[in-house]
Amino acid sequence: MTEDHKKEHIMEVLLLFAFISGLVTIFAPCIWPLLPIILSASSSGGHRKPLGITLGIVLSFAVITLTISYIVKIIPFDPDVLRYFAVAIIGFLGLTLVIPVLSQKLEGAVSRLSGKMGLVSDPKKTGFWSGFLTGFALGIVWTPCAGPILATIATLAATQSVNLDVILVTLVYVIGVGIPLFIFATAGSTLFSRSRFLSKYTGQIQQVFGVIMILTAVSIATGFDKTLQVKLLDAVPTYGNFINQLETNDSVKKELDSLRGRDGSSASTEKGKAAPEFVGIAKWLNTDKPLTIKEQKGKVVLVDIWTYTCINCLRTIPRVNNLYEKYKDDGLVVVGVHSPEFEFEKDTKNVEAAIERFKIKYPVAQDNDFATWNAYDNQYWPAKYLVDANGVIRYTHYGEGNYEETERMIQLLLKEAGQQVNTTIDADSDSTIAHETNSPETYLGSKRMLFLEPQGKAANGTQNFTLINSPKNNRFSFGGQWTVANEYSASGANATIRYNFNGEKVFMVLKKGDAINGKIRVLLDGKVVDAAAAGIDVKNGEVTVTEDRLYEIIDLKGQPQNKVLELQFLTPGVEAYTFTFG
Repeated sequence: MTEDHKKEHIMEVLLLFAFISGLVTIFAPCIWPLLPIILSASSSGGHRKPLGITLGIVLSFAVITLTISYIVKIIPFDPDVLRYFAVAIIGFLGLTLVIPVLSQKLEGAVSRLSGKMGLVSDPKKTGFWSGFLTGFALGIVWTPCAGPILATIATLAATQSVNLDVILVTLVYVIGVGIPLFIFATAGSTLFSRSRFLSKYTGQIQQVFGVIMILTAVSIATGFDKTLQVKLLDAVPTYGNFINQLETNDSVKKELDSLRGRDGSSASTEKGKAAPEFVGIAKWLNTDKPLTIKEQKGKVVLVDIWTYTCINCLRTIPRVNNLYEKYKDDGLVVVGVHSPEFEFEKDTKNVEAAIERFKIKYPVAQDNDFATWNAYDNQYWPAKYLVDANGVIRYTHYGEGNYEETERMIQLLLKEAGQQVNTTIDADSDSTIAHETNSPETYLGSKRMLFLEPQGKAANGTQNFTLINSPKNNRFSFGGQWTVANEYSASGANATIRYNFNGEKVFMVLKKGDAINGKIRVLLDGKVVDAAAAGIDVKNGEVTVTEDRLYEIIDLKGQPQNKVLELQFLTPGVEAYTFTFG
């Protein structure tokens, strides 16, 4: 395959994932507050109204996202004006549903205007344009949950680095968004037009929807919609993690690096590298003077990259606030780097309002031009980088979750800096962890290993590790020969894994690798596991790795217990990626 063909293939993968990401946005809590408005708008008007609503949303979102930075540079104005104008439109359209006479006049005016412009000849089709107006307003005020793909689009647009590829990815994404929205709007329109029961109460239903639209407009204007979205996301906290996992495969990463003009060969924020300085900061808030990484030598620095419309970011802020309050006197410095997803987020007053609303006490740097974002080679909202007392990045985490793990790493780095930290760790309420006493997800590749290597090896030749993110300091060890790669560890001669774990079930991601069918003997507390404790993928005490997937190794069929698991890799070449516990 030629280099050009490889690039084309990678681009095709990126477009595919952009489309899928757009499709699954319908399940995102950040779009749910819009659905009642879409349903409200679909409850009246012609059968083409759902199409108008959908096209209005995707067109305005795409155009505003890609061009607003250019427009503001050519014609300086406050981008918030657009949002307030859109809010006024939504509120007015809600009012037309509450007052039927006003609705009739609006439809008549739109019909006459459309007729004069030669856009419509059938009065029954005029609903398209009123729907388009509603959708266009919604597209302006909608701020989606941003995964790596949308984050890259937003940052390139904000830094005026849009090219044909960026436009293409954006179009594919909004097409993915538009399909389920159109289905939803069409289903609502059909329900109201064909249901005999609902037809009796059409007027009252439309008035109720009108009130909903007005209340939604008020909530957007006051910022309450973000609070609502946070509460909704609290109900389904795994969505942000799902999007990040969906969009972080190697092919997507390579193409996103290409879009950003990087070769992806190395990252300045790789663990073990010196932390970049804060550069290109437009304004520092919550501090009397600018901060630098160099000046923090001897302290531990938590760099939190966020933006105030990112729902996933807002869900993590209470955790960051708590970490700051608990450890600021022990030498922890927290710096919030505000990198705006949208043009209006560059307004200092808006950021100050968000700081006050979310009770942020630590310094916040306005990274309006994404200089610090790029220096950290970042791709995510939110993103956290822990810098040790020597200015070296020791830990990174993207998205939500892993709160206990982050806090344990902070304690570790503070102790390394000579601080006496005896504070207990808050229990992790993140629902992605099934039980707070379970051992943590443990990656076996060097890129994401979450355990620490002690001095030297044990007498029997095994290499022991203590997990830093485990509630009970579980012990982990490699035995025999292993080849450790970025994403996995491959078994060699006499390879074993020994894990003192806590949990009810043990799962493992395994790949055949060089092995035709890999064989692994499973021992529990020193004995070959019996049928009562074996997972569904264990037969006669052995796992046969026939395909690349998640395998269930242990099932204790009760409450989580503390056990010693030993895996004897009878076949060299099996690739072990991660342990997870249930």
